[in-house]
Amino acid sequence: MPKVKVSRRGLLGGGAAAAGVAGAFAVGRAGDGAPAAAATPLAYDFHGAHQAGIVTPMQDRLHFAAFDVRTDDRDELVALLQAWTDAAARMTAGLDAGAVGAVDGASNLPPDDTGEAIGLPPSGLTITFGFGPSLFLDADGNDRFGIADRRPEALRELPHFPADNLDPARSYGDLCVQACANDPQVAVHAIRNLARIGFGTVSVRWSQLGFGRTSTTSVGQDTPRNLFGFKDGTANVKAEDTTELDSHVWVDAGDDPKAEWLAGGSYLVARRFNMTIEVWDRQPLGDQEAFVGRTKGVGAPLSGGDELTAPDFDMPGSNGAPVIATDSHLRQVHPDFHGGAKMLRRGYNFVDGSDDLGGLDAGLFFLAYVRNPDTHFIPIQLQMAKADALMEYLKVRGSALFAVPPGVAKGDYVGESLFA
Repeated sequence: MPKVKVSRRGLLGGGAAAAGVAGAFAVGRAGDGAPAAAATPLAYDFHGAHQAGIVTPMQDRLHFAAFDVRTDDRDELVALLQAWTDAAARMTAGLDAGAVGAVDGASNLPPDDTGEAIGLPPSGLTITFGFGPSLFLDADGNDRFGIADRRPEALRELPHFPADNLDPARSYGDLCVQACANDPQVAVHAIRNLARIGFGTVSVRWSQLGFGRTSTTSVGQDTPRNLFGFKDGTANVKAEDTTELDSHVWVDAGDDPKAEWLAGGSYLVARRFNMTIEVWDRQPLGDQEAFVGRTKGVGAPLSGGDELTAPDFDMPGSNGAPVIATDSHLRQVHPDFHGGAKMLRRGYNFVDGSDDLGGLDAGLFFLAYVRNPDTHFIPIQLQMAKADALMEYLKVRGSALFAVPPGVAKGDYVGESLFA
């Protein structure tokens, strides 16, 4: 009986139809992570001025992975980045990770796609890459790839904040990959295939699955809720506000003379906040709202109005104290108290089973893109760690900082400006 050849491309409508869809992908605005105007199903162009997966409207699912580089050979690292770029461009277009595919190759060779996404559409997949501080100088101070003199000043291990209880096995890494999609299998397929391609050159240091976005990156999205039950990310930087993005998210060529290669990119902060869910659930509603500074129902500040009303931090309550408590989360992290600094958040909820005490191993996988962590993240996190009432119900178990290169032009590879 002849072998029936089936590929993800074929299940999306055949070679000719796929070519038509691929052509539609190019209609998207370069660098905005914008969907192609005529693309069905939803797909985002991998190429552009900025990497997709930053200002792209947030998808519902996440698979994030940090990798350690196992080689000291610069050429091998560059070859990996080239291979990853090619695979990422294919997968975000709804194609197999490799040109041969999951089932069309020789029966005596491993396929160049793992196959679990056969028949699935692109599902809005974005794949975003970042470089950790240890890629430039390892733990022993070695410049393995001849790039130490190009390490940005702001790219280093984050300080140990009060209340941090970090697990080294859940922190940092030489490289990171953020895969977001509206189908969890599509996101997992992306990370799985990049890890397969990198076998022998990199190894997975840690990874995190996420569901239920905890931010909105577009004015067209409703504000979601975190596992405390509160709306999260109300005042997030939005994709439509290019002035805010230039001020708070995108690195400028003049920001760091050593790191002009990062212009058009950003910094990615990753923090794993475990929530003490069971303790939180026993708190009175009034206390929960006081800790957050907003109502649990509509998300309005306790000073009144609706979700988008500016909070009045001076409004007195019935006892004469501010109605929005001075130790509330809203006040502690608000831009008014941090020189106007903002960040673009792309966090996700997670539930990873139960811990040793039988409680939920659950919380917020915090992801934020900032122009400079020294001004847009570290002071805010330090203040939160010292004085935020919510910290009683949070434990920070993982932490990392990555430099996210600018977008990739067709024919180039991610991070090429660093290695040029």
